[in-house]
Amino acid sequence: MASIEFVRVTKAFDKNVVIQDLDLKIEDGKFTVLVGPSGCGKTTLLRMIAGIDPQTSGSVLIGGKDVTRVAPGQRGVAMVFQNYAIYPTMSVRENIEFGLKNNKVEKEERTRLVETVSATVGLQPYLDRKPSTLSGGQRQRVALARAMVKKPSVFLMDEPLSNLDAKLRAQMRIELIEMHKKLGTTFVYVTHDQVEAMSMADTIVLMNQGQIQQEAKPEVIYRQPSNLFAAQFIGVPPMNVGELGIDGVRFGFRPESAELSGEPRSETEYAIQGTIVTREMLGSETLYQVRSGRHSFMVKSTQDLFSVDQHVYLGVDASKLYFFAADEKRIDPSDARFGGYLNALLSGVAAHG
Repeated sequence: MASIEFVRVTKAFDKNVVIQDLDLKIEDGKFTVLVGPSGCGKTTLLRMIAGIDPQTSGSVLIGGKDVTRVAPGQRGVAMVFQNYAIYPTMSVRENIEFGLKNNKVEKEERTRLVETVSATVGLQPYLDRKPSTLSGGQRQRVALARAMVKKPSVFLMDEPLSNLDAKLRAQMRIELIEMHKKLGTTFVYVTHDQVEAMSMADTIVLMNQGQIQQEAKPEVIYRQPSNLFAAQFIGVPPMNVGELGIDGVRFGFRPESAELSGEPRSETEYAIQGTIVTREMLGSETLYQVRSGRHSFMVKSTQDLFSVDQHVYLGVDASKLYFFAADEKRIDPSDARFGGYLNALLSGVAAHG
């Protein structure tokens, strides 16, 4: 196991600076997920840890040791790629033991390691089969087993589930969580899928345009987003945001925090009248899009009571409202400005309709 630290790291491709003066510490033994939109720099960070694309300046430390001049194969890390990168002409067994052969591990020890690891990931019945006869999930397990057999101190995973269908992705998420608990090794996982990030991570590192927007536990990022980007990136559907009409401030609320009714709401709530423009019935939940003036808000409800074109009242309890300053940073409820903006929104003084 090992911690990973970036110290004032900059990465440039020719004259294009992708990451600049970044500081980040990834804790030993944690499941850390780097998440953000395409091109935000998350895979670049992963490749710097692996040594595939070294940093332009700054230091990368693994287990407290600066690995800037350490070759990728000597860093004690194993990487699992999006496309599995397994050899089609080799059997599952040969794929798993390929790295061990290259490192001249004795045959008896190779056999023992392959058997142990394949049992962990459920591949024992398939050891003598070719990858072409396996399902997508089984092939992903081969890639994981090949990484595990090296006994790395760090597992690096670059969108390893993105080629799987939705049902298999959900299953593999659970398997990866269980595998992490068994191994107790440092996992660094890259994805653009915030559902994966929320469901798997001990810690989320949310990135955008080469910068860390927030680093926290999933529940903290969800309930206390540091800025407007974090608030709208994390959450399905994303947080509703509207213009307050004062000081460039915006207000927001989660879709599940809103309630719909056929009658006006209490004065202690943010309350507007609107019309349902779309309805999506998702089984245990129904998503409504409610249009009110120049705003459209999503509402996630456990009750399927309303229909398209119906006039409704939307209410949100004051305790579930967020405010974001003109610089897009969240205004904490302890901030003296918060009460004034809340009063303006609830009283209807601001131009929010």
